[in-house]
Amino acid sequence: MNNLQPLSANEIAIALTSLEGWTIVQGKLHRQFQFKSFVEAFGFMTSLALVAESMGHHPEWFNVYNRVTIDLTTHDAGGLTTKDVDLAKKANELAKAKV
Repeated sequence: MNNLQPLSANEIAIALTSLEGWTIVQGKLHRQFQFKSFVEAFGFMTSLALVAESMGHHPEWFNVYNRVTIDLTTHDAGGLTTKDVDLAKKANELAKAKV
């Protein structure tokens, strides 16, 4: 069971300052990544899937050719938590390694 508490609006605003490219859309952390090819996009998703599984925190995502769109929220907590921020930071790190 998840005992994380949702972040406050102020905490979310502060977190966004360290999350390049991420915004809030419908109460979720949201970002679209673009890669040079489908293979690079899929490689990014594979790498992030392994991280997400190790965190026990799985993204809502969508892939079309070289684009990967990710939405993050902690459903058990009813909002954004530090888990979402941590996974978003890791996604940014992995994406930079792919470009």
